[in-house]
Amino acid sequence: MVLRLRLHTGSQVPLEVEGITPDRLRDKSVAEIERLEIFHGNVQVCVGDFFEVSGDASDATVHWQGDLAGVHWIGAQMASGRMRVLGNAGRHVGSEMTGGQIVVDGDVSDWLGAEMHGGHIHVHGRAGHLVGAAYRGSARGMTRGQILVDGDAGNEVGHTMRRGLVAIGGQVGDLVGFNMLAGTVLVLGECGIRHGAGMHRGTLVLLGQKPPPVLPSFRYACRCQPIALRLLVRHLMQTGFSMPDELLAASYFMYHGDLLEGGRGEIFMRFAAAS
Repeated sequence: MVLRLRLHTGSQVPLEVEGITPDRLRDKSVAEIERLEIFHGNVQVCVGDFFEVSGDASDATVHWQGDLAGVHWIGAQMASGRMRVLGNAGRHVGSEMTGGQIVVDGDVSDWLGAEMHGGHIHVHGRAGHLVGAAYRGSARGMTRGQILVDGDAGNEVGHTMRRGLVAIGGQVGDLVGFNMLAGTVLVLGECGIRHGAGMHRGTLVLLGQKPPPVLPSFRYACRCQPIALRLLVRHLMQTGFSMPDELLAASYFMYHGDLLEGGRGEIFMRFAAAS
């Protein structure tokens, strides 16, 4: 049976629900869950003060309901189970999660999957800035797992990313893969500027119809049809992420960089987009 948390009291002050995850709720009764502590701004309150709790947590499935745009840290540090947000959500969705699955049926704010270490996140709407990124001062961002966003995203997608996969179905802002250590970021829509700046290793796949400018610290390598990209496209199709069929036979321009950091990263852009 599904455990449901429905927001019954709105607030202009953010709610922080870090730690309210399926793996931690599994052995708790409804009454025990209602007494769990969350934060309303800097004031400690109980889950039941803002959420109506119903259902059963024993099968590790949690559904969040209501206007949750001001509710932050949903699914943060989640280790297992399934979570669904039936609408919009705030910042830090799936931050530092190590396993399990999160599905959001609306939009999310900044820091989606920040420093994520495993699991799967699929947002059916848009995302804010710093998807899969490192927190300021951290040595690495996302280290494992998969983040899919059907809509647009903001700046610095994959900032200092160490491993894993991020796929964005819409447009993104600037600095995709900034300071990237490894991993893969794929963007179907148009991009901003300065992608791959400070990139050590990893792969950026930028598939918009208008290719973004390439930094002078990247060097053109060749035009190619990598088998790895074909496998990546097939994998995303199998997850339910919308991918054009023509990508299975597409040709790409390949660039190596950032040469200031050793030049072991790579950027792929669709050949058809530049013709």
